[in-house]
Amino acid sequence: MSAPDGWEEEDGGKALVRSFKFKDFSEAFGFLTRVALHAEKVDHHPEFTSVWNRVDFRLTSHDAGGVTERDRKLAEAINAL
Repeated sequence: MSAPDGWEEEDGGKALVRSFKFKDFSEAFGFLTRVALHAEKVDHHPEFTSVWNRVDFRLTSHDAGGVTERDRKLAEAINAL
């Protein structure tokens, strides 16, 4: 199964990764807040870092030892946000 649009597989399929760049800190933080609210609803939380106008994600299901359908769905939801 391939990675969703804009995402790359890392560690031989153990994670999906993607970076998003925004105009400024406020725009990046607003986006991250929307992602956090969605992640809480679906009870699947991404690993992320945020530096000024950039948000980097790493999606994996630790209990499954790699990428699952839940990670792919979360990546698609993040794309839609």
